[in-house]
Amino acid sequence: MTVLVPVTLPAGVVAVSCDLELPDGQPWAAVAIAHGAGAGFRHPFLVGFARALRDEGVATLRFNFPYVESGRRMPGPPAHAIATWSAVETAARDALPEIPFVSAGKSYGGRMASMAAAEGAIAPAALVYLGYPLHPPGRPEKDRSAHLPQIAAPQLFVEGTTDPFVVPHEGLEAAVASCQDATLEWIDGGGHSFEVKGAKRPPDEIGAGLAPLVAAFVRRVAAR
Repeated sequence: MTVLVPVTLPAGVVAVSCDLELPDGQPWAAVAIAHGAGAGFRHPFLVGFARALRDEGVATLRFNFPYVESGRRMPGPPAHAIATWSAVETAARDALPEIPFVSAGKSYGGRMASMAAAEGAIAPAALVYLGYPLHPPGRPEKDRSAHLPQIAAPQLFVEGTTDPFVVPHEGLEAAVASCQDATLEWIDGGGHSFEVKGAKRPPDEIGAGLAPLVAAFVRRVAAR
């Protein structure tokens, strides 16, 4: 089911598209899924990831950020993404009350969720980062982790071992260690989109392959 979620920005209210999809049976958690900087909410990787989460009994909400909704290619100010995350959380809690709400995102989308949580704009039960962009490729000195220790909710970092955004690994390992409650899971040979050299798989299959790992983490959080 596609719905429009209103987002309040400095210039006024805009609506962003969101695919709200339910599993067979009663969902035990809701996971909102944000796209990366260069792709919208219906990228095959995200579609496959969400489908496999629903197979695990999880409701999913994939959504656009305003810049994609308006047809632009470059992300807007972080404040716009943070406002979007806040609006999506409200919509998810209204539609699916009384089950844990989890924020998840691919690359940029996950980083924006972390900033929203650090600022108190959202209060998810947990956060999941699929390829957290710790720094620009080849620029480890441009670290983007200073806000992560401010987040109280459990955080899961799913990272490919060859992802140039987290090479060398020591930077990410130190960032995860600085968090209040964080887990790091490496995908051996995976790049920034978890593609593995020499193993050709379609993006939806790659995304689906990460869902059991994420579902297991969310179950552990929900059981606390």
